[in-house]
Amino acid sequence: MAESKSQFPSDISVVSSPTSPGFAGAAWHSLFWLVVANSIGVLIALLLLFPGINGLLGEWTYGRWIMVHMNLMLYGWSSLPLAGFLFRVYGTERGPLAAWCRPALWAWSAALIAGSLSWLSGHSSGKLFLDWSGFARIVFPLAMLALWLLLALSFLRQWNQPGGRGWAARSGRIVGLILLLAVPVVMYLASSPAVYPYVNPDTGGPTGQSQLESSLMVVAMLLLLPFGLTRRRTGSSRVLVLGWAVLLAESALCFALGRRDISHRSPAQFLSLGSLLVWIPLIPAYFAAFNWRPETHRWRLAFYAWWGALVLTGWLLFLPGLLDHFKFTDGLVGHSFVAMAGFTSSLLIFVMVQILGEGGWIFNRTRSFYAWNIAVVGYIVIMTVAGWWEGYDPAFTIVPGVARNGLYALRLVSGIAMLLASLDWLIDASTLLHPPEPVSLHLSLSQEKTA
Repeated sequence: MAESKSQFPSDISVVSSPTSPGFAGAAWHSLFWLVVANSIGVLIALLLLFPGINGLLGEWTYGRWIMVHMNLMLYGWSSLPLAGFLFRVYGTERGPLAAWCRPALWAWSAALIAGSLSWLSGHSSGKLFLDWSGFARIVFPLAMLALWLLLALSFLRQWNQPGGRGWAARSGRIVGLILLLAVPVVMYLASSPAVYPYVNPDTGGPTGQSQLESSLMVVAMLLLLPFGLTRRRTGSSRVLVLGWAVLLAESALCFALGRRDISHRSPAQFLSLGSLLVWIPLIPAYFAAFNWRPETHRWRLAFYAWWGALVLTGWLLFLPGLLDHFKFTDGLVGHSFVAMAGFTSSLLIFVMVQILGEGGWIFNRTRSFYAWNIAVVGYIVIMTVAGWWEGYDPAFTIVPGVARNGLYALRLVSGIAMLLASLDWLIDASTLLHPPEPVSLHLSLSQEKTA
């Protein structure tokens, strides 16, 4: 018998690499609000299918719940993953300040609760997605400032640390902090009923220039996003330069259009908005210039598909004739789902899978992936059909009928499917909040003997 040496030390602690608590918390909070918003969406679908239920809800009827639903989707589900992204960019999830990530997230969620109570009580600025008024108009910017303060302190703490980032990266983060500080101020001012953007006099909606401006802001965020998530591939400079050059050219075009009340029938308005079509192939090519985790594959493809659908349908629905037919109908509700449930949700999940690393498995269950995307596609088709019908007969969605009730019943089914998929993600995300305990392996050399 010969005694062999163990290849392990006598006492080993094998610790799994847990997901960052800061980002795990951001993922959980965002999914919590997605489930709440989807639950309200199912309630809204029931109220539209059976209007008599409104009489049982007192003052909390459709008109108040719809505000809560839309704002929780934007400021809860769509915003909190970006808070987690900022934790990563500014290194807040590491070091002594990491413990403050969760209080900052809870402050944000508390502000959303305050806003929801305000809207259900009938208080609103009357501006879509800027409904903040009264005390809620103060509480939410304060929550944003609390998050900003945490990011700024984290940035300052790392300023002189060994191995700190170079000046280019530091400068970018300084610019980011300046822009982020302006957000709560802009939010407070923009929520005032006295401030209103330029409008299309023929529809009462946004002008082509304002839609181009907001779309280019989204494009700019998409171009910046990969730099905070991963490294670029070797030899990818050409497509990166092309992306920023196109953005600069379209920004100049947007500036040349000027800000004024102008109709969508002006060729300059719908043709300039059509310049966004170049981004349908350019965004996937741009993102292909970076290294991504294999787990992001299916959501990355979904993000590309929904991005193309959003840009194309957004331009088509602005064209003279189509916009006139679809304005104030369920058709535009369907288009909003392309933007939020399709593009925004797939992008956010793609980002969360990239950052969560091994924890990204929560979004890659086949059942929830297909349930969500198929339900969203179904919802959009249903609303487009209803909107097209409504364009010919404005009473179609108001007066109950067989066709109307059938479409709204299918809408309810789609909403329930989306709720179940989001609930699946939330339950799985709860496991990330409690990382596993270290497992100790006590190996004795005397016990490892081989012949």
